[in-house]
Amino acid sequence: MGRRTGAAACSPRASYPACNTSLQQHPPPSLQHYPAACTLSILHLQRTNHVAIMVDAFCATWKLVDSQNFDEYMKELGVGFATRQVGNVTKPTIVISHEDERVVVKTQSTFKNTEVSGKLGEEFDETTADDRTVKSTFTMEGDNLVQVQKWDGKETKFVRELKDGKMVMTLTFGGVQAVRTYEKA
Repeated sequence: MGRRTGAAACSPRASYPACNTSLQQHPPPSLQHYPAACTLSILHLQRTNHVAIMVDAFCATWKLVDSQNFDEYMKELGVGFATRQVGNVTKPTIVISHEDERVVVKTQSTFKNTEVSGKLGEEFDETTADDRTVKSTFTMEGDNLVQVQKWDGKETKFVRELKDGKMVMTLTFGGVQAVRTYEKA
């Protein structure tokens, strides 16, 4: 018997809707009923939709409205005096979006514009606004979008959470914590 292709090839052995049917309308009882090629398609769709659903709440343009302890945080990182002074008066706009499985965070300010992009749970290279070369990872912890930066045996963590329509970003390094609050622009 010849090999089937297309949507018919993705039908499970037990009569079940084809791969191109919405997984939310007809979730498969088990992926074991699907051929391997179809299983990969389903897993890709589930992962892509999962990323979109989790990150969608953060997808917006955000303007900084409050910053607490940011100078101490930058000082702990080793950021120089002049850069800290600029960082303390700059009111950045952050644009968060997603492209397929990638989280995209663009930071725009009069000081410097940066863009980082990475898949949830996968490490990627980043050059920070203060010119550190780091390995970054985005994850979701509950409803929070978390970013961890690692370099030279050090680690800092950004936790972005939504509270009362605002995005609150808590930055932690060593024993120092800063909180920056953003409203939708």
